[in-house]
Amino acid sequence: MFGQSQAFSGFSVDDLGKARQFYGETLGLQVEETGQGDMRMLTIKLGSGAGVFVYPKDDHTPASFTILNFPVDDIDAAVDGLAQRGVSMEHYPEFGADDKGVVRGPEGPTAIAWFKDPAGNVLSVIQEN
Repeated sequence: MFGQSQAFSGFSVDDLGKARQFYGETLGLQVEETGQGDMRMLTIKLGSGAGVFVYPKDDHTPASFTILNFPVDDIDAAVDGLAQRGVSMEHYPEFGADDKGVVRGPEGPTAIAWFKDPAGNVLSVIQEN
């Protein structure tokens, strides 16, 4: 039924300005703001060509799951680059992360590290080779 649909994902934030700065300047993604007043929204253009819809929500609750995964060739370089931009990695003790916050293991991806956007939504960098 929807096999040919140009589907897209979306999520909420509590501050559209902070989200625009984080996704555009900190992460270096292409971000477009549209609308006016209470109808402002962002579209984040991913490297895959897909767009992600970001909208403000007064009673925003951060997602408790990973909303975006960024595949990288070198997770250590990605984590170091994020740290240089003021982004802290999340440390989930149950996954056995190293000092940088990177989880490495024989199961699943080669390595993954999580971080949050200014609204508290969870994102990751992931290395699969």
